[in-house]
Amino acid sequence: MALTAAAFLLIDAASFADSVEPADEGDFGAAEARKASRMPEQWITADHSQHQILAEGNFTSGPEVTAACLTCHNQAALQIHETIHWTWLCPADPERELGKAGLTLNNFCISVPSNEPRCTSCHVGYGWSDDGFDFDDPTRVDCLVCHAQTNEETGPYLKFPAGSGNPVAEEKVFPGNGRTYFPPNWNAVAMSVGRPTRRNCGQCHFNGGGGNGVKHGDLDQSLLTPSRDLDVHMDAEGPDFDCVRCHTTESHRIAGRCYKQPAATDRRSLIDSDLITRITCESCHTDAPHEPGHKANDHTDIVACQSCHIPTFARVMPTKMFWDWSSAGRMRDGAPYKVMGDLDRPTYDTKKGDFIWEMDVVPEYFWFDGTLEYTLLTDEIDPSDVVRLNVPVGERGDPDSRIYPFKVHLGVTPYDAGNNRMAVPHLFGKDENAYWKSFDWAKAIQAGTDYIRNSYPEVMEFSGEVGFVETEYHFQITHMVAPKENSLECAACHSDESRLSELTGFYMPGRDANSLLDTIGWIAVFGSLVGVGGHGLLRMFSSKNNEEASS
Repeated sequence: MALTAAAFLLIDAASFADSVEPADEGDFGAAEARKASRMPEQWITADHSQHQILAEGNFTSGPEVTAACLTCHNQAALQIHETIHWTWLCPADPERELGKAGLTLNNFCISVPSNEPRCTSCHVGYGWSDDGFDFDDPTRVDCLVCHAQTNEETGPYLKFPAGSGNPVAEEKVFPGNGRTYFPPNWNAVAMSVGRPTRRNCGQCHFNGGGGNGVKHGDLDQSLLTPSRDLDVHMDAEGPDFDCVRCHTTESHRIAGRCYKQPAATDRRSLIDSDLITRITCESCHTDAPHEPGHKANDHTDIVACQSCHIPTFARVMPTKMFWDWSSAGRMRDGAPYKVMGDLDRPTYDTKKGDFIWEMDVVPEYFWFDGTLEYTLLTDEIDPSDVVRLNVPVGERGDPDSRIYPFKVHLGVTPYDAGNNRMAVPHLFGKDENAYWKSFDWAKAIQAGTDYIRNSYPEVMEFSGEVGFVETEYHFQITHMVAPKENSLECAACHSDESRLSELTGFYMPGRDANSLLDTIGWIAVFGSLVGVGGHGLLRMFSSKNNEEASS
């Protein structure tokens, strides 16, 4: 503080005012974005309702529709087959270990293998029910889940939550939510196709982890028709951006982070190069998004835009912040039960254990270079410590690292206590080994381990000992961008109550104190005062003497 005060005394007042006075353009960053990229009036150049093969198809299943699509889009399925949306394995990982279908896991529903019929309701294919799924069959690609448009004639295109990625063939109720699912009007849905909307992407990404808003914190159904206060880009009465506006595609590869692969390493703007993706803020807003001379422009090489412009997440709908599997299995009057909490979300479920939900959550902050390190099923863990199932990678001084906001989901998660390895429980199914059938952890983990060893024999055989360990899982926060008037003030970080209190190893003005620096600063302050005062007195006496001499 003292050094700051000294600096104020030594800066020319006029030039200081010029340097911080905001420019006339109140929306400088938005203006730069508009220069970089404009929305076309029309994205689609074909009206699929006029395609005879779709109008007269008499389709009875999804694969039949896909076969018709491929008569024109003959490379589409081959492109999809190379993406993470199809394989659920990161294409950037040559070992093919990273991904939902691989050796990574989370502290929500834990792992996909042995639970496919439930999990693959969010797969871009039809019929992935077990490890015998044919990933090379082009007709198994579900074109409609990304491209079908909801209207009065088609109704919503929905996969059945436990149907291995298939819609229902006849009217059916899902016990998990009590909702009735109806067979699609295949011809009408096929003729409706267009560019993916937020609703298409949100069918899966808003409902990850088994329900609305469970996983990410910055992705939930409030983004279907968001207000400006919730997200300035997706504002339904403003820019109304769809997801693919920023998550641009090339041969069906969608821009975004993939486990250890950053979303982007090129931070240039579209003004600098029209060949880059739009996945970073800098792509449109440049690395100097504020008015010329604004101090915030000096932060963009250290602080991510999201850290200031997403002050909280889960601002409209709650998100799950804690999941304790160790308390699952309790019965009431001999039957499974649920307890609903204040936020109209379950706080206990016999199938899943205890939960904590929160709204308007302040993020945690980490140095982040765009990559995450993962704990694999083959890694030895220390059960006496919190197991970080993924960890943001980055450090101060790394030119690729910025301070980013994260949701940190805490859990109490089952593990193989004999081998000190995380476990794959077989949760879903009607067989006696499924946890949601027998509520026997040993049976469930034995079945899940045996199953995944078919694909990954390096996974150790289950020891038979079940334990529970505290876990963390990190989600980067990058949606729900607030209006500029709701972004963080400087004091949110530069104060005693700094949001960045957990980031250490560097000096932050306003947050940190250093007695030596303070002493030097106050000496500079008083020295400046003495110098200024002495100079003024000398000028005054000199002027008086000159007047006497001239008279």
